[in-house]
Amino acid sequence: MTFFSILVALIIEQLKPLRADNQVYGGIKGFAMRIEGWFNAGEQKNGRMGWILMMLALMLPTWLVYWVFMHYNLVLLAFAWNVLIVYLTLGFRHYSHYFTSIQLALNQGDEATARQLLAEWTRLDTVGMDATEICRVAVEKSLITTHRNVFGVFFWFLMPLGPAGAVMYRVSEYLARAWNEPDHMRNEAFGQFAAKAFYWIDWIPVRLTAVAFAVVGNFEDAIYAWRNFASRWTEESKGIILSAGGGAMGVRLGTPNEYAPQPLPLDAATVDLSDRDAEFLPGEEPNLRALQSTVGLVWRALILWMILLLLLSSVVWLG
Repeated sequence: MTFFSILVALIIEQLKPLRADNQVYGGIKGFAMRIEGWFNAGEQKNGRMGWILMMLALMLPTWLVYWVFMHYNLVLLAFAWNVLIVYLTLGFRHYSHYFTSIQLALNQGDEATARQLLAEWTRLDTVGMDATEICRVAVEKSLITTHRNVFGVFFWFLMPLGPAGAVMYRVSEYLARAWNEPDHMRNEAFGQFAAKAFYWIDWIPVRLTAVAFAVVGNFEDAIYAWRNFASRWTEESKGIILSAGGGAMGVRLGTPNEYAPQPLPLDAATVDLSDRDAEFLPGEEPNLRALQSTVGLVWRALILWMILLLLLSSVVWLG
C-alpha cells in the first residue's frame, strides 16, 4: 500500500500540482501564528509547549483516521487517506514553475526577468546578480526544496507513524522556518526548540538524500565534497545536501555569507599542492547546463527511491 500510495500521489501531483497558497497550508500557517501569539513569552520552554501542542493537534487526527480504517479493514479508504496525506505533504511541483521560468529566461538572455523570478522564489536580494550567481542560487534552492518537500516526506511516511509521520516532517520543517526566520522572530528563544526538533527529525533523511545524489551522480566527487566541505555551511543539513548534490553534478555550490567552501586559486605559488588538493572543491562554476543537470539529478534520485521502495514492498508481499 505504501508504494502505491506514493506512486498515485506523485501522478496526481504531476497532473494537478497543489498550489503553495492552498487553503490547507493557509490554515496551518494561521494556526502556527495563533500558537505563537498564545505561547510566546520569550522563553524556549514556551516554544516547546507550542510545538508539541501543534504537532498533537495535527498528527493525532491523521493517525487516528488511518488507524480506524485499518482496524475495521477498510483498506481502500486507508489507501485513499494515505494518498491524500502524501499529496498534501509532497511539494515536488510547488515551485517547479519558478525553476523552469528562470531557466527559460536565462536561455533567452533575459537576466533581469531571471533575477525577478529568483527574488520572488527565494525572497533574496537579487539585484546585481549575474547569470552564474542566478544559476547557483536556483540550483541550491531547488536541491534544498526537493529534499524537504519530497525525500524527507518519503522517509517519514515509510516509518511506523505512516501518514502522521509525513505530517510531522512537513509541519516541523515549516515551524523551524516560521518561528526563526522572520525579522521579528530571529534570535528569539521561542523558536529555538522548533529548530532543534527539525534538526533531529531531518538528521537521517538529509543523509539518505545525500547518498541518493551520490549514487545517481558522480559518486566519488559527491562523497569527497560531503566529507570535506559540508561542515563549512552554518546550517549542517544544507551543507550536506549542497556539497553532495554539487559534487554529484560536478558543480561548485556555496553561499559566501554562510561560510561555504571557497576554492583556492590553482596558480597560487604559496599554496602547497597537498593543501590545495584538500581545499579545492571539485566541479565548475554553475551555468545553464547546471540547471539541466539539477533536473536530471532530482529525477534520477526520485526513481532510485521508488525502485528501492518497490523492492522493499515486494519483500513484504512475498513474505
